[in-house]
Amino acid sequence: MQRLLAEPTTVATLNAEDAGTVMRFLTAYLAVTGRQVLLTGTARMRQRPIGVLVDALRELGATISYTEQDGYPPLQLQGRAPQPSGQNEPTELRVRGDISSQYISALMMVGPELPGGLRLRLIGKVGSRPYIRMTQSLMQHFGAQCRDLGEVVEVRPQPYQPADYTIESDWSAASYWYAMVALAPAGSSITLPGLRRHSWQGDQAIVAIMAQLGVATEFGEDGVTLTQQLAGGAVEQDFTDCPDLAQTVAVVAAATGVELVLTGLESLRIKETDRIAALQIELAKFGGAMLDEGEGRFRVPVASFAVQGQVVETYHDHRMAMAFAPLALRGPLTVLAPNVVRKSYPQFWKELVKAGFAITEQR
Repeated sequence: MQRLLAEPTTVATLNAEDAGTVMRFLTAYLAVTGRQVLLTGTARMRQRPIGVLVDALRELGATISYTEQDGYPPLQLQGRAPQPSGQNEPTELRVRGDISSQYISALMMVGPELPGGLRLRLIGKVGSRPYIRMTQSLMQHFGAQCRDLGEVVEVRPQPYQPADYTIESDWSAASYWYAMVALAPAGSSITLPGLRRHSWQGDQAIVAIMAQLGVATEFGEDGVTLTQQLAGGAVEQDFTDCPDLAQTVAVVAAATGVELVLTGLESLRIKETDRIAALQIELAKFGGAMLDEGEGRFRVPVASFAVQGQVVETYHDHRMAMAFAPLALRGPLTVLAPNVVRKSYPQFWKELVKAGFAITEQR
C-alpha cells in the first residue's frame, strides 16, 4: 500500500483475491483519491455484487466501468472529476441499509476527503449495525467527525490524524473456540487473550448466543475464559447484526441436539459462497438438517447427528472450514481445501494442533 500511495501511476492491476472487505474498501479509496487502476479478484469475487457501491461512488464524481458483467468486479477505475472547493454542505447519498455493511463503511471512511463531507441516508432495514458503529468509533479515534443518527450517518470534512491504537483480538475467530468448548468433553475450558468486554465488534454476540448452547464466558484483565456448561432449551437467534456467526452456531446446535431457529440470514446468499445452501448440504452429511420455513426463517431440528469420517466441502469459504472443523472432537472427518482459512485465520490449523488435535494433510 505504501508503494501505491507513493507511485500510483506504476500500478496497473490490484487483486483483492477473495476478500470482500478489501474489494469494497479499496474500491472507495481508489475512487475518491482518483486512482487509475484495474481492481479484480477471484472467480467467486467476480460473482459478488458491488453495483450499489459503484453507483454511489459515481455520484461522487468517480469514473468506474465494469470490464466483464455489469454490477460485478473487475472494475476499471479511471479517476475522479474535480470537486468544487468551498463547498459547505455535505454530499447526500441514499444507500440501502439491508445490503452489506461493508458498502456503508467504505463510504463513511472516505467521507472526510469530500469538500463538504458526506451524508448517508440509509433506506429500509439496516443490517450489521454494530459494524457501522465500529467504523464510526475508529474514524473518531483517528480524528474524523462522524455521527450515526440512525437513518442518517453524517461525516464532516476533516483530515484524519495519526493516533496510537491497540488492535483487539477477533471475536469472529474466537467463535470457533466457543464451538470447540461446546463440543469437547464435559468440563472443558480454554482462555483466549486479547478480547474485551466492551467491544465494537458485532460478533461479540457469540458470548450470549453460546451461553444458551453450553459455554459460559468469564472476562479477565486480558481476555476471556470459556467453560463448558449445560445447554438450555430451544434457541431462536436473529443474525442480522452478526451473520458471520451463523455457520458456527448452526453446526454446534446440530451436533449438541439443541433446536435452533435462525433469522436475519439475508446476506449469507452473497458471501464467499451461498452459505445457506452450503450449510444445508454439509449438515445433511452428518444426519442434521437446516430447514427453510419461509419468510426468512430457518430451523435446525434435533436429529440423529454423528461424525463418522465424513468429507466436508468448503466452497472456497474460510468460515465453512472453521465452522465444521470442531466436529473432529466428536469423530474423524476430512476438510477439503483447508487453505481457505488463510483469508481470516491463517494459523487456524496450527492452533488446533497446539490444542491437541491430530491433523494429517492429504495430498
